[in-house]
Amino acid sequence: MQDVHDGVLALIGNTPLIQLTRISSGKLKLFAKVEFVQPGGSVKDRAALEIIRSAYAAGHLVPGQPLVEMTSGNMGAGLAVVCNVYGNPFTAVMSAGNSPERAKMLRAMGTEVVLVPQRDGSPGQVTGRDIDAAVEKAKEIAAHCHGYYVDQFNNLGSIRAHEKGTGPEIWREMGNRLDGFVAAVGSGGTFVGTARYLKRMNPKIVCAAVEPEGAEVLAGCVLRKPKHLLQGTGYGIIPPHWERGLADVLLAVSDEEAELFRQRLAKEEGLYVGYSAAANVCAVLKLGESGRLGPTPTIVTVLCDTGFKY
Repeated sequence: MQDVHDGVLALIGNTPLIQLTRISSGKLKLFAKVEFVQPGGSVKDRAALEIIRSAYAAGHLVPGQPLVEMTSGNMGAGLAVVCNVYGNPFTAVMSAGNSPERAKMLRAMGTEVVLVPQRDGSPGQVTGRDIDAAVEKAKEIAAHCHGYYVDQFNNLGSIRAHEKGTGPEIWREMGNRLDGFVAAVGSGGTFVGTARYLKRMNPKIVCAAVEPEGAEVLAGCVLRKPKHLLQGTGYGIIPPHWERGLADVLLAVSDEEAELFRQRLAKEEGLYVGYSAAANVCAVLKLGESGRLGPTPTIVTVLCDTGFKY
């Protein structure tokens, strides 16, 4: 019975690490954490579970209390899973520009979905101002229903989930064979938490943060392209808990590159992923080809979510 899990929450974390042997070229060893096998379908399941557990432990959330969050979809799916288990009604507030598939999935899980009109984005391309509008609405709803507002961008649980989970998992699986770690930045939780742990174990590990081309604000560039395909990343803002010293390299990936690597991952590796996952893999190849990590680097990245949400 050792393979029998005690409920769906036991399926969050400890995701498989696989080597992508067809898409990597030369002597680069590319490994990826398959985050979309979790019950909510993305890396955000980790943060959702940590945030709710911490809120209960601190007395900020009690059984039956409503929970509200602004989401591009992935955090919403993770929160829907955890809230259903804990018995907290959940309202997901989304920009109308996010993919309709995400809203459909949330509604199917019993979540109330509130769509907020875009301010300057377009369907499939959500800007920072669109996110601001959704955040304002989420705060308004939470105040009205006396709900717990998650506030993932400012909630340290988003970072703890990866410092306690993703980072240690990668280290356990790779150890000192690891030369680099690559992850796209949205709220920053995945990159900051994982990089913190890995650098604590070995400061020589090169950690690279990924941004959409034209929205490279972490690199100090002027925001030129607030509309891009990498939903959940590159909102044109520096995340509140961003730690610049953790990012040894900042890499940009274009919409065209992300689309190309979505196709390549599907056709060459049998992995149908979202745009941020594709951007991560593209960035790994860029880092490997730069020569910074030597002729035979070993790099780990994250396959954030499945392509069926787009």
